Amino acid sequence: MIKISDERFRRSGNRNNHMRIHTGETPFKCKVCDTRYSQCGDRNRHMMAHTQEKSFNCEVCDKRFSQCAHRNIHMRIHTGEKPFKCEVCDKRFSRCANVNVHMRIHTGEKPFKCEVCDKRFSQCEHRNVHMMIHTGDKPFKCEVCDKRFSQRGPRNRHMMIHTGEKPFKCEVCDKRFSQCEDRNRHIKIHTGEKPFKCEVCDKRFRWNGHRKTHMRIHTGEKPFKCEVCDKRFSQCENLNVHMRIHSGEKPFKCEVCDKRFSQRGPQNRHMRVHTGEKPFKCEVCDKRFSHCEHRNCHMSIHTGEKPFKCEVCDKRFSQCGHRNRHMRIHTGEKP
Repeated sequence: MIKISDERFRRSGNRNNHMRIHTGETPFKCKVCDTRYSQCGDRNRHMMAHTQEKSFNCEVCDKRFSQCAHRNIHMRIHTGEKPFKCEVCDKRFSRCANVNVHMRIHTGEKPFKCEVCDKRFSQCEHRNVHMMIHTGDKPFKCEVCDKRFSQRGPRNRHMMIHTGEKPFKCEVCDKRFSQCEDRNRHIKIHTGEKPFKCEVCDKRFRWNGHRKTHMRIHTGEKPFKCEVCDKRFSQCENLNVHMRIHSGEKPFKCEVCDKRFSQRGPQNRHMRVHTGEKPFKCEVCDKRFSHCEHRNCHMSIHTGEKPFKCEVCDKRFSQCGHRNRHMRIHTGEKP
């Protein structure tokens, strides 16, 4: 028996192969792409990627593989076999490598670091996708509209916009969705489930993204900045709406009179001019209003509240507009 660094081997050849772990030696080179390997067998298996030789066939779905081991792993999709178990939470996996990656959830290990911003990741693939933020690389292109994506999954989901495919169905109301995640989020409307809780005020949310956005109320964080006037916002959507002030964009059009709006909400409220809808009712006198703000102003008649004060003479008003018109007495402004 030969002893090297406490590892023992029956054959000298095995010892030599093992030593390459310590020396980093990779003497076996792929003749096509120059990738190097420490063992001849690994190089030979890699070569099958270039030769496209796939001699191992799945007996269930006829998918073919270049290596027998890959075929055997694939078979677990059909058999449901999950022989590898997490020792912490008992979750089971079909591949040993998946267990190792999963264990990082429990250990908190993040061995893969972004060389640009030092952010760390538990999986190499996640680090590589993150790097595209810095490089701007978007290798996956929609064949219909040429929009580009940094990942294959988002590109494939985007394609459903063009195909109209909605393969995911709500089992309660039969509404269909193009993405599984959207269907799962929708289901919470029926169950009333709100699993995400704010640690500050205990408010609960259906979706974690909404909880994170809500947290900015407590932290005061405003990560989204207007590049024109430097105004900051807590939500990306609010920044996008604000940018229309600078661009003059008004993408929402009234279908009746063609008046345009920068936001959907004002467009919807404007439509009540044409429909005559007045959904907001005074609980005292039953008078109805097309706008919530108008109903709230009207309520001051019943309550006697006058929250708007003239800063010059202290006269008070029930509505902001009335106070502003009064101010012209002091300023001499003539509208």
